[in-house]
Amino acid sequence: MSWVLLLLQTSLRNIFSSFLNMVIGIIILVGTFFFVVGGSLVDSMDKSMSRSIIGSVAGNAQVYEASSADSPAIFDNWQIPDLDPIPDFSKIKGPLMSDTNVKAVVPEGVNTAIVVYGNTIDQVLEKLRKAVSPGTRQPKPVVESLKAHVRQMVLDIQTDMGKVNRIASNGSFDPDAAENLKKASSNTFWNSFDRDPFDHLEFLENKIAYLIPDSDQIFLSYVGTDLDAFAKSFDRMEIVDGQMVPPGHRGMLLSKYVYEEMFKLKSAHRLDQIHEALTEKNKKIAKDPDLQDLVKQNKLQTREIVLQLDPLSGQKAVSILQTALNSKETDLSKLLSAFLDTNDSNFEARYKIFYDQLAPLVELYRLKPGELLTIKAYTKSGSVEAVNVKVYGTFQFKGLEKSGLAGGLSLMDLMSFRDLYGYVTPDKIAETKALEKAAGVKFVARDQAEADLFGGETSDVEQSQQKAINDRAEMGGSNKVKRVDLTQRVYSQDEIDKGVAMGAAILLKDPSQLKATMTRLQAACDKDNLGLKVIDWQKAAGNLGQFVFVAKAILYFATAIIFVVALVIINNAVVMATLQRMREIGTMRAIGARKSFVLAMVLTETVVLGMVFGAIGSALGSAFVVFLNHAGIPASNDFLYFFFSGPRLYPDLNAGSLIGAFFVVLVVTCVSALYPAMMATKVSPIQAMASDE
Repeated sequence: MSWVLLLLQTSLRNIFSSFLNMVIGIIILVGTFFFVVGGSLVDSMDKSMSRSIIGSVAGNAQVYEASSADSPAIFDNWQIPDLDPIPDFSKIKGPLMSDTNVKAVVPEGVNTAIVVYGNTIDQVLEKLRKAVSPGTRQPKPVVESLKAHVRQMVLDIQTDMGKVNRIASNGSFDPDAAENLKKASSNTFWNSFDRDPFDHLEFLENKIAYLIPDSDQIFLSYVGTDLDAFAKSFDRMEIVDGQMVPPGHRGMLLSKYVYEEMFKLKSAHRLDQIHEALTEKNKKIAKDPDLQDLVKQNKLQTREIVLQLDPLSGQKAVSILQTALNSKETDLSKLLSAFLDTNDSNFEARYKIFYDQLAPLVELYRLKPGELLTIKAYTKSGSVEAVNVKVYGTFQFKGLEKSGLAGGLSLMDLMSFRDLYGYVTPDKIAETKALEKAAGVKFVARDQAEADLFGGETSDVEQSQQKAINDRAEMGGSNKVKRVDLTQRVYSQDEIDKGVAMGAAILLKDPSQLKATMTRLQAACDKDNLGLKVIDWQKAAGNLGQFVFVAKAILYFATAIIFVVALVIINNAVVMATLQRMREIGTMRAIGARKSFVLAMVLTETVVLGMVFGAIGSALGSAFVVFLNHAGIPASNDFLYFFFSGPRLYPDLNAGSLIGAFFVVLVVTCVSALYPAMMATKVSPIQAMASDE
């Protein structure tokens, strides 16, 4: 036991005795520091990202049809996976819910739709059409205001086209368009509007509206689900605008992030982005090219605001802008351009003026909660299907409000999702039967088709007769097919469950038992021949779920590089230190020290050196992680916002990183010291002592 204490005392005495030892120690300290900090960061990011993915659509696990060519990739919105549908969700819900650790099973399916919006004049013309229609007729002052607005827009288009014509090299851009604009801006056209408003509206819609190229086509990614079950299961979900879709109703909830990005007035949204960068990220317009680009876009793109203002609102806007700019300019476009040319000193004041005084004059959002949205999507067979869905409001996931990944998916009721995906629902079956009955269609069996249609005395084929068509009688008679307003229909839970689903999210009571629960669920699915495959949240997230795996691989690779370099340097340093101590080793051997003692001495000194500096590196790394836990690491972009599960990451000290760091240091120091130690034992005392003479 005494020789062990002697070795430790000698090792501790020699730690700071030479420059080589300090070099070895610093290398070990840096490697250990990096290992502890990096391991804690990656582990904390893993936990944070799992909270983001699990709490925003994926759940703890997912099930899908095992025969599918792909697996779910919920957040890979640019490519919808090729999944075979689960024919009847109700048949799998019970067996999955029977597991004691399953809290909820929520049907889901991801798809991408197309929403096409008309341009600004299209929207105003639609309001005017409703205002003069018998069923939705508005008072005369409202109609006159809309007429004045449309006429002002026509004059604005005419002015813009005149500017284009002046700089065009080949004369007028389009003689027919110029003639149509002249007609639409004339007193004659508007004086005769009330006599035949629909004919005039048709002219404006077909000949004038297309001249404003600001229509939008929005690609909208959404999740079809049981909205009531989804809201109860994912507790991070909260309604921001409007209300929750009533239980059993068709409807949609737009992501607040998408609502702001896609449906808000572009100038206003750019102002919001600049305001957030200045107030929350401490950026400066003068030093940030991206903010300067946003300011430039606002300055140049004022038409969207100008076209929304009717003559009365336009006069108010001019007055507001003249006061704000202390200007006598009367041109609205020039005033807006000057007003939106913001900098660090005037931005906050103008931002407040915009929302307090200008915003009430325009429509900030092209779609409001409670309005219908026409959505088109490609079905499984490749055809295009369209449905009208009422948008009840917007939602977000708490802590992920500004994440484009978590906020990239909107929510749609399961019945509308099935329609858009091309699956036959009870509503479609009923509608088809009603059409067959109204048209007098008779079902003909395949094997009897030729005989019934072309043979003998059959009544299946009627002789065509030439006659005039009475539109009113045909469309309003007793045989009229009445299309049910599906937005008002209430579906039972049984109707929602009994139908196809692309997959289902599984939420657990105890997430720490995920692997065991997945094993039991897969066994139950196989036993009952449900044809399902169970995967965890990380795989269900698609490429996004592999981010932490890649981060860990990079960390371990970098750490391995550091310690391999450290091993070579430590080995060379210990060899040099051993050669410098040959006389000392020879003297020790001459007075009776055995080879085993010399071997143990060199190994112990190197290991103690590594453990001391490793402990210092671990302590410094731990202190740095604790500091980060209090200060937090800010998310500099939307992706990090999602990975951090919020605006900041607060890493926790990972005990596994501490243990792993000590283990790696022990292995590296032992391996690097082994050769020098063996070399020291092979030198005879006489040679060692004589080498210094």
